[in-house]
Amino acid sequence: MAQPDTKKIFFENLSGAGKAIAVLTSGGDAQGMNAAVRAVVRMGLYVGAKVYFIHEGYQGMVDGGENIEEASWESVSSMLQVGGTVIGSARCKEFRNHEGRLKAAHNLVLQGITNLCVIGGDGSLTGANLFREEWSGLLTELVEQGLIEADAVQKYSALHIVGMVGSIDNDFCGTDMTIGTDSALHRIIEVVDAIMTTAQSHQRTFVLEVMGRHCGYLALVSALACGADWVLIPEMPPEDGWEDKMCKKLSANRAGMKRLNIIIVAEGAIDQNNRPITTENIKNLVVKCLGFDTRVTILGHVQRGGTPSAFDRILASRMGVEAVLALLETTANTPACVVSLRGNQSVRLPLMECVQMTQEVQRAMDGKRFEEAVKLRGRSFENNLRTYKLLAHRKPESELPVSNFNVAVLNVGAPAAGMNAAVRSAVRVGISEGHKMFAVSDGFEGFYKGQIREVKWADVGGWTGQGGSLLGTKRTLPAKHVEKIAEQMRMNNINALLIVGGFEAFESLLQLYEARTTYEEFCIPMCMLPATISNNVPGTDLSIGADTALNAIVETCDRIKQSASGTKRRVFIIETMGGYCGYLASVGGLAAGADAAYIYEEPFDIKDLQANVEHLTEKMKTSIQRGLVLRNENCNENYTTDFIYQLYSEEGKGVFDSRKNVLGHMQQGGAPSPFDRNFGTKISAKAMQWVTKKLTETFRKGKGRVFANMEDSCCLLGMRRRALVFQPVVQLKDETDFVHRIPKEQWWLKLRPLMKILAKYKTSYDVSDSGQLEHVIRNRPKESDASVAM
Repeated sequence: MAQPDTKKIFFENLSGAGKAIAVLTSGGDAQGMNAAVRAVVRMGLYVGAKVYFIHEGYQGMVDGGENIEEASWESVSSMLQVGGTVIGSARCKEFRNHEGRLKAAHNLVLQGITNLCVIGGDGSLTGANLFREEWSGLLTELVEQGLIEADAVQKYSALHIVGMVGSIDNDFCGTDMTIGTDSALHRIIEVVDAIMTTAQSHQRTFVLEVMGRHCGYLALVSALACGADWVLIPEMPPEDGWEDKMCKKLSANRAGMKRLNIIIVAEGAIDQNNRPITTENIKNLVVKCLGFDTRVTILGHVQRGGTPSAFDRILASRMGVEAVLALLETTANTPACVVSLRGNQSVRLPLMECVQMTQEVQRAMDGKRFEEAVKLRGRSFENNLRTYKLLAHRKPESELPVSNFNVAVLNVGAPAAGMNAAVRSAVRVGISEGHKMFAVSDGFEGFYKGQIREVKWADVGGWTGQGGSLLGTKRTLPAKHVEKIAEQMRMNNINALLIVGGFEAFESLLQLYEARTTYEEFCIPMCMLPATISNNVPGTDLSIGADTALNAIVETCDRIKQSASGTKRRVFIIETMGGYCGYLASVGGLAAGADAAYIYEEPFDIKDLQANVEHLTEKMKTSIQRGLVLRNENCNENYTTDFIYQLYSEEGKGVFDSRKNVLGHMQQGGAPSPFDRNFGTKISAKAMQWVTKKLTETFRKGKGRVFANMEDSCCLLGMRRRALVFQPVVQLKDETDFVHRIPKEQWWLKLRPLMKILAKYKTSYDVSDSGQLEHVIRNRPKESDASVAM
């Protein structure tokens, strides 16, 4: 008999009654900070704690008075989509002095606050930890000065601190992504995409400076996302003589009919002697050596501004709730911790371990130990750098290995943003591995018709930022045409297959695996990359294209909600795509601040609909003016979007009116988000390296051909929690509901109670994944380099 899971706790066991939690934002602002503040306030109130804003960061804590304000549920309404931080942030010299911290302690004790949630960078978090260590001594001083009663020392004996990292630079060790980084990448990529059109018109070279005084993450990832010709970052200065190499590369690209060049420079870029490399230096170099028309664009504070992306809103909301849970569980002996992201999982890490490693990176750079600095940044950063070098710098033909293997790549199913980035990555990595790469047009329909052509390095230039599928994609499955496909594989001597697509791609791979018993042509390494906006493929937590679709949903919901501003109370019913999979409705609902999201995986009836209407009616009687309800297109055949709209319209009469909107195919279109470009690029590169390994292992020298018929030669590469894992497709059959085309278990269902809590519903929240304080790991095992958060 199975033992009950003793780790499975629900937050009802964690009471915040009698506790006071204060939240502040400190240092530089970052998009998503408001989402974190909102989550802390609402989760804190939900568990019965008093929650306070501290305005203007540590300065507000030192000044006290009106800067420390009790928060209410309504006070954080409509802040989810706002950039920056609405409670203000300021750098505070006073707090660095003992006297300043003494004032801050006094102001906290006056309000009974002993739980602090600090959202900021490493400087802000280090200051918070020092404050915590001095706390008991500060209280003793306050008693001696007669500012507080003696019993307050016992009553407020310990200060508990939990940090969340808000920084667009992503320069904090221990987390894959910091709050604000993804939004900053959105701003950069929007500018780069716009600049590319004008650069192409005039055959210009553009030198772009992005933020990152001590960290090259934004420069590196944006270079990867737009296919920049050259990137300069502080962690890995270019080798001596880089000027000639760069000019040769730019010249070669122009000779190859490329009409523009993009060079991305981190503001802290340096050479091997720690001398700064500026955008003006590079412009003058290109003009002098090549005579190219060259312009400089410095993005500056544009990167900090604008609305937070869907990723940042979800990350900040998850981190905010996790921070409150961490504060509820702390004891006097618990070290200050930060809540952070590893792979797709939230974790808690000792604050000072993270700070010390972050400081080690700078020391390594100052000491010119640049390889060490890259390693200390973490496997995600290292992987990004390796992938960029692999894709941006083509080796001379003489240096390429000769494999004599032919690898075909195709798209199957509906188009998804990021597919083209994956194909570009596959083609270029394949060529670097010595393979001949073949592109198949229009999926398996094109395959059996013989629409197969060899593709070269330059053929996929500029593909990264293109939406849809440039190869063409169809939903046709191979089963009916398996004989013709086998014939085409024989004629073109195809030795391996890479399929990029959604659920149809998964079914196709299963059919090809089963066809191995009849056709030896399919006894080759075959790999699938999940690419679908529905995120309904088994064996992976995330799919290429889903992030772009989420951003489209969230941007539209923001606009729709804004359309009601200044009007009477209004509820919007929004229909999303996804087939039977409720990922877009649920996660989009969390990111957009929805009041409810109806999905197939969580059955509902008329009583639930009625309860939702009543809940919204109660909320509308307060200062909240707008409601948002999302509905997955196939959540229920009877409770259609029209039905729900009419029900809300009828039952809300006199309190609110209703509007409906079907988002449709706008969720499938548009340029891919930075996340999808990089996710597609990185997992495709990893898949091609797996293909090379399998081709080498399964090549039969005696027969002079590849023969792979084992389960592990037909795999799906998916992201599972913290790891990128190759899984045999036959082993995923039992995890799949083929009728409804969804996995039987889906991780994001755990996020649904979070959406309900933040919308003021009473519900259970599973915290079985929480509560474990981990440690910063310098070199994680190779398989755990998921870091799909870029």
